[in-house]
Amino acid sequence: MSRRAFILGGSGQIGRAAALNLLEHGWDVTVGQRHGELSAELQGRVAVTILDREDDTALADALTLPFDAVVDTVAYTALHARQWLALQDRIGALAVISTGSVYVDDEGRTLGDGARYPIPLREDQRRAPPGTADYSSNKVAMEDALLDGARVPLKILRPFAVHGPGSRAPREWWFLTQILRGAQAIPLAYDGQSRFHTTATANLADLTRVALEQPGLHVLNAADPDAPTVTEIGEAILSAMGSSATLAPFPGPPKGWKGRTPWSVEAPLVADMSAAAALGYRPVTDYAAAAPALCAALLEQVRGKDWLTAFPGLAAYPPQMFEAPPAK
Repeated sequence: MSRRAFILGGSGQIGRAAALNLLEHGWDVTVGQRHGELSAELQGRVAVTILDREDDTALADALTLPFDAVVDTVAYTALHARQWLALQDRIGALAVISTGSVYVDDEGRTLGDGARYPIPLREDQRRAPPGTADYSSNKVAMEDALLDGARVPLKILRPFAVHGPGSRAPREWWFLTQILRGAQAIPLAYDGQSRFHTTATANLADLTRVALEQPGLHVLNAADPDAPTVTEIGEAILSAMGSSATLAPFPGPPKGWKGRTPWSVEAPLVADMSAAAALGYRPVTDYAAAAPALCAALLEQVRGKDWLTAFPGLAAYPPQMFEAPPAK
């Protein structure tokens, strides 16, 4: 008899990857989502439940029958954690997507405040204080609520710079917009050596499944097999696009908006993946291998649309980052 999984956030980039992975491994999948169409590869293959995850009753109704596993790709607060704790008698195992931004360095600095993390960064690294002030503190509060109250096998996954088809905020658009505007030289701060570990949704999905198939509690970094520099990311995208543009690294921080990319960090963030490997997880792709299909998918996603309509999550970035004219 097939195992049954419920995925909350099925129309998002992580949800669709998780659904595809579980389907390929013989699971029956139901996705819950508030709106948005399923990707073409999921249509007709999964059951769909329309709900607002803020509605406790609707979420409970979606789990009238028990599921072997629940995957929450959009959990954000301690309240979201408590929703699942109230329903755990209907859940065989629970996997929740958190974020690598929960980590702070030994001085308490976050990634955005110039953190200098140990290399590689392990799951027992200090975290930000829990709270409601920002994205990271909310995620820590969510993790803590789950860790304190879960009685079922619990999996907390911490991805980093996520990439994959269906993104609402693809960092790759920074390079693509430069290429599409005809840039001949693309400047990169910090000598192009910034390393903000990437996470393919295909790898995150496979690690989620592998973890769900193991008993017990697991808190796991979720990252690609290597941590490419921003130069290596740019080279992969230029190659995928068949572009003749060149990269123009320069020392030091960005000069205004010049050289400021969504991966530009002064000190490297490189995740330790040994805990995942100990479960038997093996990555299914890396950044260079994933780049051609990803670029093609993003170009299709934006076809006939304004880029902010296609990628509304990019509104969270300063508009100058993506609207600056190409470098000469």
